[in-house]
Amino acid sequence: MDSLTHIAIGACVGEAFFEKGFGKKAMIWGALAQSIPDIDFISSLWLNSSESLLAHRGFTHSLLFAILIVPVFALIANNVHKPQNISFYKWIAFFLTEVFIHLFIDAFNNYGIGWFEPFSHHRFSFNILYVADPFFSIPTIISFVVLIFLGKYDVRRKKWWKFGVYIPVVYLSYCSINKLKIDNIVKQNLDLQHLSKQKYFTTPAPLQNWLWYIVVNDRDGFYVGFYSLFDKKNSIKFNYFPQNKYLLKDVSDHEELQKLIRFSKNYYTIEKWHDTLVFNDLRFGQILGWHLARNHFVFHYYLEHSEESRLVVQRGRFMGWNKNEFNIFFHRVFNY
Repeated sequence: MDSLTHIAIGACVGEAFFEKGFGKKAMIWGALAQSIPDIDFISSLWLNSSESLLAHRGFTHSLLFAILIVPVFALIANNVHKPQNISFYKWIAFFLTEVFIHLFIDAFNNYGIGWFEPFSHHRFSFNILYVADPFFSIPTIISFVVLIFLGKYDVRRKKWWKFGVYIPVVYLSYCSINKLKIDNIVKQNLDLQHLSKQKYFTTPAPLQNWLWYIVVNDRDGFYVGFYSLFDKKNSIKFNYFPQNKYLLKDVSDHEELQKLIRFSKNYYTIEKWHDTLVFNDLRFGQILGWHLARNHFVFHYYLEHSEESRLVVQRGRFMGWNKNEFNIFFHRVFNY
């Protein structure tokens, strides 16, 4: 999730853990603990783009990192607040909860998270939440802001931390149900269209959880489509994109390419744009793909001009969005 959401969740959990006047201080500790796994962003200062992609949500999002960092936080907090009647073990429990919540929530996005780094490079990704979903984030952010302004002994604080914690849990459960529905519809379509069910994924399109993006691996390429839970029919229209592995003949042994393939979990295509070879990671969707079916993919990496790929994941996420495109998106989500 985005950094602001992690900070708000951390603060609300801090309030929930301690309450009774100490909650505001715990909010600060909670926000810090929720933010610490994202310290990996500094690696982009010295790593190249492909290395930075693998470093993000890598070791600092692992269980080993959590085990190492939690006692450090607990020792510091225990010393800073020594007059307080808070045991060291409660600090341990608090910081474990905060860091594990961060690791758990990030696994619901499609980027993937390395829980078992450095022992395993496998990335866990449930593909249930878009990385920035206002329906998940806004209740927690509202609670965070209200708790900042309420007096530390105000009896309403309990109501607000509950609002900031429980509403996102309910929404996450709702999104998980949506995921099950979508996967069931996709499997039906794959049977009807005689496509393989061996390897496919579904993930929400931007900013909501009703319109879903679908990618199906079929030997030499991928079928890509969109489906909304508000669609009146269960049929999905797919567009085919060849993988074009043959275009990699001259660069197949490049270390940077191998890292990109590993990062993409093999959901990639290769294209030639004029004189430039482009690597597409299909997991992040298409630019305005719900109505521009052949449009470029959000994640496109210039293999022969890697210096132009520094912000590769962000490049096309909201490219071309304007009032008209947002209206088209709204109409596609709700199918009217």
